[in-house]
Amino acid sequence: MPETHFRACHLCEAICGLAITTEGEQILSIKGDPDDPFSRGHICPKAVALQDIQNDPQRLRQPVRRIGDQWQPIGWDEAFELVAGRLAQIQLEHGRNAVAVYMGNPNVHNYGSLTHGNYFLGQLRTRQRYSATSVDQLPHHLVSLWLYGHMSMIPIPDIDHTDHFLMLGANPLASNGSIMTVPDVGRRIKDLKARGGKLVVIDPRRSETAEVASEHLFIQPGTDVALLLGMLNTLFAEKLERPSPVLDLCVGLDQVREALAEFDAERMAPFCGIEAGAIRRLAREFAAAERAVCYGRMGVSVQRYGTLCQWLIQLINLVTGNLDQPGGSLFPEPAFAVTKGKPGHFNEWQSRVSGLPEFNGELPVAVLAEEIQTPGEGQIRALVTSAGNPVLSTPNGRQLDEALAGLEFMVSVDLYINETTRHADVILPPTSSLEHDHYDIVFNNFAVRNVTRYNQPVLPKPAGSLHDWEIFVGLGQAFSRLTGQEPRPVLAPDQMVDLALRAGPHAERLSLDVLKQHPHGIDLGPLQPSLAKRLQTASGRIECAPQAMLDDLQRVLGELTGGAAKSGELRLIGRRHVRSNNSWMHNYQRLVKGKPRDQLLMHPDDLARHALNDGQQVRLSSRVGAVTVTVQASDEISPGVVSLPHGWGHDRPGVAMDVARAHAGVSVNDLTDERYFDPVTGNAALNGVPVRVEALG
Repeated sequence: MPETHFRACHLCEAICGLAITTEGEQILSIKGDPDDPFSRGHICPKAVALQDIQNDPQRLRQPVRRIGDQWQPIGWDEAFELVAGRLAQIQLEHGRNAVAVYMGNPNVHNYGSLTHGNYFLGQLRTRQRYSATSVDQLPHHLVSLWLYGHMSMIPIPDIDHTDHFLMLGANPLASNGSIMTVPDVGRRIKDLKARGGKLVVIDPRRSETAEVASEHLFIQPGTDVALLLGMLNTLFAEKLERPSPVLDLCVGLDQVREALAEFDAERMAPFCGIEAGAIRRLAREFAAAERAVCYGRMGVSVQRYGTLCQWLIQLINLVTGNLDQPGGSLFPEPAFAVTKGKPGHFNEWQSRVSGLPEFNGELPVAVLAEEIQTPGEGQIRALVTSAGNPVLSTPNGRQLDEALAGLEFMVSVDLYINETTRHADVILPPTSSLEHDHYDIVFNNFAVRNVTRYNQPVLPKPAGSLHDWEIFVGLGQAFSRLTGQEPRPVLAPDQMVDLALRAGPHAERLSLDVLKQHPHGIDLGPLQPSLAKRLQTASGRIECAPQAMLDDLQRVLGELTGGAAKSGELRLIGRRHVRSNNSWMHNYQRLVKGKPRDQLLMHPDDLARHALNDGQQVRLSSRVGAVTVTVQASDEISPGVVSLPHGWGHDRPGVAMDVARAHAGVSVNDLTDERYFDPVTGNAALNGVPVRVEALG
């Protein structure tokens, strides 16, 4: 008999509720759950493709070992002993830091990796740890650590109650929100406009979200810092600050006011390409709104001024009285209180070759390839990856591809033989998402409402398979035995969640048993002001003037005249699509079907200047490499800018993803530059990369 299961989708940050109907182990349908109080029945095409993921014949279902160019099945215990033995031997011969770790984005969508990853990885005691954090979001975390005392205390736009939403470098209609868990964002934008509110989008491209905005302004890639500086300068100069309770918690605001005195709108306008009058108007309209919020995401984080941008965004919300206020930016209080954990740390050590700073125990992924390829003490000789494909997702992927081929040993916890894992010696595949339970530890912390739900497995765990957390436990126990340590006791992930719920801010009404009785999830109410009781800085104040930010302002002054592209040079940006989320979703026919979407977008005026035609094959090059791609004329892109989506480039030999290979495209990260980063954090700068476009010939 058919049975309907209720579950949140794990494929992106929106965590939309699903109603999945099965008969036996066959999936009959996947629909939006109208009784989910958060997503309200909304669904996007990615969720429907969950059945494709489940049924994909190329998804690995047992461990495999690479022998030459062939992959051979291997038993779990044998695999654990092999991996533990090789890593222990390499560390014995070359030191702890000879083994590196890379954690990909999907780890935060599978709670077993979060709860148990360190059961094994912590035993390696290596400083060579990397993750997708330093690809796309490190500035958010560092600014929150500095200002509020915890890397996960990131205020979230109260989109359901704001009157004025200023959005920079974000496209939630395609991404479903990012560091803003916001299912059904299209309806929420309509509701905002219906109540007389205004959505203003700043973006080098007229994106899907910009199309429905009240106003869209083009900006030159990588120059949002100039707009934000000009706006904050205007707020100070015209005394548009508004009193609020958080102002009494601030320290250093006078230093900021003084430091920004020379960054007026007239001086900033030529740098960002937005007229001074428009910059001042944006500041005045924002300050005049009863409830306003400024939010910047990928476009402002993955640029050379990413940390400055996120700092300025926080200050704009703060000085206008919109930080920690309804309709402004607020701090969620999730049932699983992640901000009770360690706050994080910064620059306690640096990378071996380039000296870039660590953040919370991780180095910027921009230096991973050079740490593998540069001889000397501490050179990386082995790598552990989990749910990551850095060859396609990190800067200068060709260089990393080459570096991985030279490793002595590599192991990957992954479902596929992809562009990265093809270099592994052993691949350990976990169960699929529908075969295990789940709790959204991370994304409830970024949600626009306080919500919670526990997701039961939809399908039974296949015989002989292991969940991701069980893989980490198996590796950890094997490593402990080899290194003479006593294996630590193990709690299952759901037990850990239950303990966290009972100790969290909603403990009086929640436990795992309670959540199991509410399969659609529980709405815990709108976000509320809470910063005064939750500040974790040593001073107990909002530290508005981190010295690193004041110092970095001088870099802006020094580079103001260097923002224009050289003759013939264009600036490269990425773009999102609702049917795609990084490289691993391209092996499912229902997500790649339809018109190709991996073309290079270019303004018609730029096509004419370069003597190119719409639909022509062109050579797109940067300092690090070149690709051949089809160019498409588009007036949605600003002149001087070209756009290429990320996650493609599936034509490497040995990749066992046939659908993806049939729609290979090119990798934008064969053009992004590992030397082009935010020097404050080392976060990759994937937007604003200088490129050239030429006819093939």
